[in-house]
Amino acid sequence: MSERRYDIDWIRVIVFDILIFWHVGLFFVAWGNQVEWDLPIKNNEQVTWLFWPMMFIRQWRLSILFLISGLGTCFSLSSKSGLTYLKERFIRLFLPLLTAIFIIVPPQVYLEKLAQGRVAVSFFQYYPSTFQGVYPEGNFSWGHLWFIAYLLVMSVATLPLFLYLRSKGSRFFHLLSHLIHKSPFYLYVFCLPLLFIEISLQKRFPLTMDLTNDWYAFSYYFICFLGGFILANLEKTIWNAFVKIRYFSLLFGIIASVPVILMIAKGESPLWIQVVKPLNVWSWILAIFGFGSKYLNRKSAILSYRNAAVYPFYILHFTITLFLGYLIKDTAMHYALKMLLMIIGTYGISFIFYEFVIRRIAFLQPFFGIKVKSSSLVRILSQG
Repeated sequence: MSERRYDIDWIRVIVFDILIFWHVGLFFVAWGNQVEWDLPIKNNEQVTWLFWPMMFIRQWRLSILFLISGLGTCFSLSSKSGLTYLKERFIRLFLPLLTAIFIIVPPQVYLEKLAQGRVAVSFFQYYPSTFQGVYPEGNFSWGHLWFIAYLLVMSVATLPLFLYLRSKGSRFFHLLSHLIHKSPFYLYVFCLPLLFIEISLQKRFPLTMDLTNDWYAFSYYFICFLGGFILANLEKTIWNAFVKIRYFSLLFGIIASVPVILMIAKGESPLWIQVVKPLNVWSWILAIFGFGSKYLNRKSAILSYRNAAVYPFYILHFTITLFLGYLIKDTAMHYALKMLLMIIGTYGISFIFYEFVIRRIAFLQPFFGIKVKSSSLVRILSQG
């Protein structure tokens, strides 16, 4: 990737914004038996209509994040050695993961068990038991930062392949670029491994977010991550193709979403739905990148700030959301007002922590995903 793509930065920021709305929505949505995992703390009034927009977002929100991570990996590796890249991944992924495990996630598990009546002590009395057993039976968890854990494993596992493609993959990328330049519909070739994974693994391996038993989700997102790296190597060809196919992919996504969501609502997943689901996901990704490439590839001061803040916001937000939800879950307040308070509160408290604490204390920055060089990290830690 030879130039900065501001549209990718915008999409990344917007998708993480959607994640905050998603996590607030989990507090209110009535899933029934249609999902493997639900928020352990729920509002006293469930909102049935939320099922439809939540299920729509659920289809593509994580796939596009892993694909964006693959794009970013290509950009990062274009100017770094493999060892430097690994050091950077350690700082950007492993340190925030440790922060989550020791500081951010324990309050989440505590609030859950407090709401269920499984603990009756203060958080500080509970904290020593954080590392007794693995969640959900025990207390040890990486919570919503499972995404970072998966991304760390993928980044290390794919490094030999990515280094090989960087030095020996020019013919492969040239051929793929030629095909996609000839017809942007060749982009749907990337859907073939997703189809295979959906058909062969989806029913056998429900979502667990524990890495070891999550073969369907990990394989699916791994392909998205790998696909992002490959697409980024096609440079201008891929961005032009995204723009050319944006209306078709949007139309296909709208049409395909209807039967997919309806069948999921019924708790059914016949073979034809297993085929349509990945096509639908991929179409929405293509549409988002297509319209983003057309209208969002512009630098701005707002984007610079939001792009730097998005990772710390991601790390912080879910604990704040759960805490706010716990405080108001049994009140008589209308659910719409509760939603508004949780959204404003999550953004507001995250902003306060980011702007007035994390940004101003150098020692904290690497633990909340703010970019620092490895040499700077040593200096920061030694000063701390």
